[in-house]
Amino acid sequence: MPKSIDAISYYQATATPHSNHPALAGDVNADVCIIGAGFTGLSAALELAQAGYRVVVLEAETVGYGASGRNGGQICTGFSSGQGKIEAQLGKDDARRCFDLAEESKRLIVDRIAEYKIDCDLVWGYIHAIPKPGQFDGLKEWKDEYDALGYTDTQILTKAELEERIGTRIYYGALREGGAGHFHPLNYCLGLARAAVAAGAVIHEKSRVLAVETGRDPWARTAGGKVSAKYMIIAGNAYLGRTVPKLYGRVMPVSSYILATEPLGENRARALIRDNEAVANTNFIVDYYRLTRDTRMLFGGRASYSTLEPPNLGAYMRPRMTAVFPQLRDVNIDYAWGGYIAITSNRMPDCGRLSPTTYYAHGYSGQGVALAGLYGKLMAEAIRGTAERFDLLARIKHLPFPGGPIRTPILVAAMLYYRIRDALS
Repeated sequence: MPKSIDAISYYQATATPHSNHPALAGDVNADVCIIGAGFTGLSAALELAQAGYRVVVLEAETVGYGASGRNGGQICTGFSSGQGKIEAQLGKDDARRCFDLAEESKRLIVDRIAEYKIDCDLVWGYIHAIPKPGQFDGLKEWKDEYDALGYTDTQILTKAELEERIGTRIYYGALREGGAGHFHPLNYCLGLARAAVAAGAVIHEKSRVLAVETGRDPWARTAGGKVSAKYMIIAGNAYLGRTVPKLYGRVMPVSSYILATEPLGENRARALIRDNEAVANTNFIVDYYRLTRDTRMLFGGRASYSTLEPPNLGAYMRPRMTAVFPQLRDVNIDYAWGGYIAITSNRMPDCGRLSPTTYYAHGYSGQGVALAGLYGKLMAEAIRGTAERFDLLARIKHLPFPGGPIRTPILVAAMLYYRIRDALS
């Protein structure tokens, strides 16, 4: 099972005050047992607890320990796969419904921040920058696709227009979205946990699941006890490992690394990103970055399928940042951390049932900040008896990753291919 690098992150250092949740002790019964206290699990827990279900959440580490509390905080539109792959499987009309659900996932974030008064630095605006001049036509096709889907809050930026917004000259244009953005993901996750507990859910941290039953009468056992339930939701994502054998191989953990500089001051920060928007390039192996509330540059990327972690993440990531912003060569790196996201073979989220009582969702492939909360809500809907929306997404078919000892070498070779493709595109 992958384990995140334990260096303290910027998010941990700036987390809002929060309660610790005791480890599971003894055997308990619940209506729903949820494995994983990230965006997916907590979203489901909140919905179900509000509906009167007895909900117990088991978390191996702490709330938001995995990707939900370590990611770049970028709220994206749609699915990593793009609409074409979804249309190929589901047809145009149902693919449009999937896109509408993805749009709902962003509104869900806004609504929950307002309803539960979650202080998490939400900012709108997202720039997709192209590193090659030949990619400009692709931006137009991207915008046309969004327009056809009814998502019209976008604009094409020329190189000159982009350089008015971002303090770098390495890009050749961009697609800007007004309906995507960024926030402090750990504080949002902690806010969801507070709301779920207030609604009646019980969270147990430091309660790693060691064995599960996913059949008619599901249960989960930890070192301290056992939860028996009528329903189970599995929401471990990249950190699930082999805990549920039927799901092993359906997703692959991919490491990503992030640094945060020292505070730059308002003037210097806005000279880098004028309007405080999120930015990412359009490579397969993406660089993504943004400013924080206290004017730090938060810069991430360098995806890897290898389990080998760099010994000095700050030094490892700094050249990526200074290639974009050479004016940051003199700044100190205050935080650097890593973690895992879960990808699927087709870059579409994987969800479904292992039995009539056990649901799962994972593999958001880099776009889980918004989508994970939606999938948690849809699993809660299905348990409550309204499964149409969940079943639509569950119709998407996936091929498992190859298993055995050749799994990691094959994927490392695949990553090398994509690095070369990015360089030559």
